[in-house]
Amino acid sequence: MLDIGVFGVLIALISFLLVILFSIIVVRIGTVALKMTGLSRDVAAFQAQSAFSGVGFTTSESEYVVSHPVRRRIIRILMLLGSAGFTSAMATLILTFVGTTPGEMLVRGVWLAIGLLLLLVFGKSKLVDRGLSWIIERALERFTNIRLYDYEQLLGLSKGYTIAQFKVKGDSWLAGKKLRELRLWDEGVLVLGIYRRMNGRELFLGAPHGDTVIKAGDVLICYGPEDDVINLSKRIKGPRGDMEHIRAVRREQLRKISDKMTEKAGGG
Repeated sequence: MLDIGVFGVLIALISFLLVILFSIIVVRIGTVALKMTGLSRDVAAFQAQSAFSGVGFTTSESEYVVSHPVRRRIIRILMLLGSAGFTSAMATLILTFVGTTPGEMLVRGVWLAIGLLLLLVFGKSKLVDRGLSWIIERALERFTNIRLYDYEQLLGLSKGYTIAQFKVKGDSWLAGKKLRELRLWDEGVLVLGIYRRMNGRELFLGAPHGDTVIKAGDVLICYGPEDDVINLSKRIKGPRGDMEHIRAVRREQLRKISDKMTEKAGGG
């Protein structure tokens, strides 16, 4: 018959491992929930882990996350569960080794290492990740008002288009001009927003209009063909910059002609 003391230790050890398993699953749920609000998987995973552990949640990305009401609610829940889970885990871990001889401590340490190794395999398994993510997404869609947006597909990011941000330098072709003058749309590039520092504060200008003047130091968020966005970020003032703009417009015109021909060929 199993000794009562040994049985109690096993219960404490199993409890500790279950707390770790619970933590892994909660972070996974938080990751999927944040991803469904539009964050990339890498950012969602980092923010979910940071919020749950209470460590490292001080990046500029975190300010972006908590400014969104749904994301803020998810982060708050993760923080609450994380604080409770960490305390429980430490308590059960201490109980596992209280009043043991060196030999018993070694045996329990080995079992603990084996359990943690199995949990590590569970947490890193891509098959498990895909399965859990599918289940969690279905559950969140059914029981919450979070909706999944595949921004990569919506914006054609896998089709040669990109969203990028870059800082406007003093010698940039963009500096000191209105968006209307720049006619970036003729290049196939759209300015989605502008981050600007004024009086020590950072302002965000969303969907800027044609009369918005681009200033040195502004951070532009642009959408368009990847090569053209990259070239735009490096374009400098003067005749050379004007010529690059003309070449970019011609490339966009050729792209539109090619798209029309492809569309006609597909329709015919």
